[in-house]
Amino acid sequence: MQKLILVYGVIAGLVIIGIAILSLKLGIASMWLGYLVMFIAFSSIFVAVKQYRDDKLGGVIRFGTGFGLGLGITIVASLIYISVWELYLLSTDYTFIDTYIALIMEGKTTAGASVEELAETAKAMQSLREIYADPFLRLPMTFVEIFPAGLLISLIAAFVLKNNKSLAAA
Repeated sequence: MQKLILVYGVIAGLVIIGIAILSLKLGIASMWLGYLVMFIAFSSIFVAVKQYRDDKLGGVIRFGTGFGLGLGITIVASLIYISVWELYLLSTDYTFIDTYIALIMEGKTTAGASVEELAETAKAMQSLREIYADPFLRLPMTFVEIFPAGLLISLIAAFVLKNNKSLAAA
């Protein structure tokens, strides 16, 4: 089971971080795209749980076992995401947050936000900049970006693919 967790966790993590960095390079900033990519990458959990159930357990898997496998994949993918993201930040001299804030402010301006709304957004973005500068806040914040999506997919995969009935009893 550990091999499946490692292989599928690495696959999911690299897909997510690869597309995230590519979208940054292309100037695409979309929360919806990010979560769509996460859900697609975490579909590997379904593949792993089904493979483990069919190949190793003779077609029988309990919810807890399937969930544990999915959770392991989620943790590995999350750790890869955090690690590569930190390397990306380091390699770009931590300019991400400035670029992100500029995109947010530009979007608000383009949308016709009032001077008061722009000032309020600028204040919130300054607070975000300060939080993002602290690795003890940034790392858990990055973890929370990805982990809930994997947790949800793990629950769904474990529920959908569970099979408590032995083939011998059928």
